[in-house]
Amino acid sequence: MPHLIEPPPERRLCCLLLAAGMLAAAVPSLAAPPGPRSVVDEDARELVAYTENLPPLNYADKGQAQGFSTELLKAMAAEAGLRLRIEVLPWQRSVQEAARRPDSVLFSLTRTPEREAQYRWVGPISPRRILVYRLSQRTDAHPASLKQLNGLRLGVARDSASAKQLIADGLRPEVELELGLDDATNLRKLLAGRMDLIVLLDWAAAWHLRELKLPYATLTPVLAMDVDKSYWYGLPADGDPVIARRLQDALDRIKRDGRYDRLRQRYFN
Repeated sequence: MPHLIEPPPERRLCCLLLAAGMLAAAVPSLAAPPGPRSVVDEDARELVAYTENLPPLNYADKGQAQGFSTELLKAMAAEAGLRLRIEVLPWQRSVQEAARRPDSVLFSLTRTPEREAQYRWVGPISPRRILVYRLSQRTDAHPASLKQLNGLRLGVARDSASAKQLIADGLRPEVELELGLDDATNLRKLLAGRMDLIVLLDWAAAWHLRELKLPYATLTPVLAMDVDKSYWYGLPADGDPVIARRLQDALDRIKRDGRYDRLRQRYFN
């Protein structure tokens, strides 16, 4: 019976090391695990944007996100080569969901000093102009100020930030203030002569008038309530700064080449 010749111990060790190296090269999954993936490098993860119902800037229609800010963000993501998903939720839930994700976008967000450090800001989307309007035909409705309405009744959406501010400034519900369910309800009351003035975001004024097939000139602004802020997109402060830069560059290009103005004209005229 032939004898089996065993190789020397040192040769057996070399063979084992060589075989292990060949196996690791053939099966990469056995090698060291890869580092964290970047959204920018691979676009393997999508941006998830959260917003609320605030027409015409952002709102849900038949389960789909619509509106000026929504369409603008979609154009920016396409321009920047980024995948995007948008969810329309109640505002506080949108804020909470966005805070949980490093790859989120929150909009349309008013940029204030209190929020400055919480986000990487991309924008502006648009000025935020809250005005007091009268019907253009009511040439007699000329309040001296928001605190001196001279007997005129001012309509404002119940529980809105504007309503809370006016009440804090001393205006009385059911005396100087007419608290309505929402902007659309108040506008119908104004048109019916059941109030003298109305508080509206200029975007909302244009939107609701168009829904009623009325021109924007139906209303005339008489006082400015809050006109020194803008709407922005907010990305997490600890998120990828390259994503914010790509979105900002995309927005700048969209504004330069006329696409921004054309989109705005579809919602505000």
